[in-house]
Amino acid sequence: MISTQVSVFLTVADCGSFSKAAERLFISPTAVMKQINTLESRLALPLLTRSSHGVRLTPAGEIICKDAQFLTDYAAQSVENARRAMTEEPKVFRVGTSMLNPAKPFMDLWYQMSETFPDYALNLVPFEDDHNGILAEIARIGEKYDFLVAACESHTWLEKCNMLLLGRYEIMCAVPRGHRLAQKELLTPSDLRGETVLMVAAGDSASNDAARRTLEEDLHIRIEDTAHFYDISVFNRCAETGSVLLTLSCWRDVHPGLVTIPVDWAYAVPYGLLYALHPPEHIERFVRTLAQHR
Repeated sequence: MISTQVSVFLTVADCGSFSKAAERLFISPTAVMKQINTLESRLALPLLTRSSHGVRLTPAGEIICKDAQFLTDYAAQSVENARRAMTEEPKVFRVGTSMLNPAKPFMDLWYQMSETFPDYALNLVPFEDDHNGILAEIARIGEKYDFLVAACESHTWLEKCNMLLLGRYEIMCAVPRGHRLAQKELLTPSDLRGETVLMVAAGDSASNDAARRTLEEDLHIRIEDTAHFYDISVFNRCAETGSVLLTLSCWRDVHPGLVTIPVDWAYAVPYGLLYALHPPEHIERFVRTLAQHR
């Protein structure tokens, strides 16, 4: 990046003579002098005072030498940085996103945290909410993506990843728009008498199991099990059958044909930031920093 003439000049200034500079550069003294003469001519400045004892820098030469050395060092560092950029992995946080597990909650966190990680960018990685394949997706946290924000109280999920708790989503009820309960602003559990309620099968979520006991044992409401993990087919089933679906506050807008109504009870499901069981250092640092800011 620095011209040959400038490099030769710096070598001559360091060596104090044309002959010593020639030895270091493996060229002839004549070639060295030619480069210096060309540089002085191009700059219209005398850079060296010649004598039988060697050469000395003129006042102009001292200034050019100092600044040229700075530029040479800066250029060398620039090249090194460019080479490193070609070999280093880009600094990116990969965030999983789907209809039922959107990346927006992570984005809200990121805007609070981005100044702490100025060298990092975000890469959104879409995936499908397939209840048959969601466990495989969860197992790929750390491989396919670094983070996922999701409602998670599933023992099966938490065997495959870590979770930093962020909050809780209320358990609500979704009904088709023409349903008798659709106009209510708040339901009581007894409002569900006579209805068929769709909800996840028992055994994998303490909060859902508690809500099930209220409906099934206390009110004798008929329950139909869904898979432990919802996908859009569960919402379609609710819309098609006219049943009541136990859902979460974060899924209010998933299906346009359904109305989601809060229930007068205390049941809620935790949600959080999911990340790998054995995360790399930069992921651990992000999680630690986020935990400190909350």
